Amino acid sequence: MGDLISDALSSVMNAERVNKKEVTIRRVSKLLLEVIRIIKEKGYIGDYDYKDDGRGGLLTIKLINKINKISSIRPRYPCSVDQIESFERVYLPASDFGIIILSTPKGLMTHYEAKKQRIGGALIAFCY
Repeated sequence: MGDLISDALSSVMNAERVNKKEVTIRRVSKLLLEVIRIIKEKGYIGDYDYKDDGRGGLLTIKLINKINKISSIRPRYPCSVDQIESFERVYLPASDFGIIILSTPKGLMTHYEAKKQRIGGALIAFCY
């Protein structure tokens, strides 16, 4: 068993590359559902549907071909609010293009929200 977030985001990226309309993920966690919720809020994917089948869950995601790259960040680097900008330069192609998802004491949020609230956290994933 690998990293659920890495496996799921790789499946999404592979489905985007071959222009599929939807992708199904068979192992789901609460953290993965929150990551997918944020990515949907930012307009990178369409609707998603989660069904608890008693064996890890089943997540179906509608794709809208707006993702250029999506990946988890391993290892999960701790990041203070002052370091967010340097991680933006590493993971995103340009300023104000794409999102980095952080796990903060106030829950999962994008790097824009973390900078606005002046809190740091652990880097989880990025998408552009």
